[in-house]
Amino acid sequence: MHITLDSTTDVVTDIRFPEGNRWHDGRLWYSDMHTGEVFSIDPASDAGPRLETTVDGQSSGLGWLADGRLIVSSMESRTVVAVAADGATSVFADLSGVESSLLNDLVVDTETGRTYIGAFGYDLYGGEELRPGPLYVIDQDGSSRLAAEGLVFPNSANVLPGTRTLVVSETWGGRLTAFDIAADGSLSGRREWAALPEGVTPDGSTVDSAGAIWVCSVDTGEFLRVVEGGEVTDRIDAPGRCAIDCALGGPDGRTLYLATADSYDPGTTAQTRAGRISAVRVAVPGA
Repeated sequence: MHITLDSTTDVVTDIRFPEGNRWHDGRLWYSDMHTGEVFSIDPASDAGPRLETTVDGQSSGLGWLADGRLIVSSMESRTVVAVAADGATSVFADLSGVESSLLNDLVVDTETGRTYIGAFGYDLYGGEELRPGPLYVIDQDGSSRLAAEGLVFPNSANVLPGTRTLVVSETWGGRLTAFDIAADGSLSGRREWAALPEGVTPDGSTVDSAGAIWVCSVDTGEFLRVVEGGEVTDRIDAPGRCAIDCALGGPDGRTLYLATADSYDPGTTAQTRAGRISAVRVAVPGA
């Protein structure tokens, strides 16, 4: 499949910078990163988005703990917050004492309830020179420890279905990097899972039931389905847009939700509110 964003259907519009797309409990969940708000929506309903919570500063990755609580990456405070049923937030994990750069996306390992979260590694918005960043693991009690370091802007991550393999996007490294997950949550066996085409800057991602990863390229405005080794089997072009995140969902897990914006500059998105989430049906070969 090779199509453009024009062939998709809009699900959410009039937002600034949609991040953290997840399909959970029959709804699409997402952060509007530049407002700190978290929403969910039933795409089959006319009810529209529902505000779930707001965090201080920028919100990014979403996940659910073993007890059912939503957690949100609060980038600027360098914390992960847990959300109560009434939308109130509390600090679940505080990384501000060990990490000086902004936190990034997160993934919850549903088998163990542990969370993996990356950090920028440097002051991107302040124009600081690029430095590699860390990946942390957060245990169910909220305690955190370093899981890996030396990643070139660690971003989204996925646990491949039926495995104990974690695959992390290295945005400015142009690759997807894999680790083996040990019983205690530590990571080993670091290896290149896929080198991406030249110029691709992997940001958000989602894994399908066949173990392939849909990853978006923020700078080149495209969504790619990649298999281990780097072959690109499908492509969706979003010309003139920042391709930010994606999630597979719907009743059969074959609706791909595509998050894009016109800029990643907060000043611009405050004026334009041109962010949107679109949907398209995709195939899963061999599944």
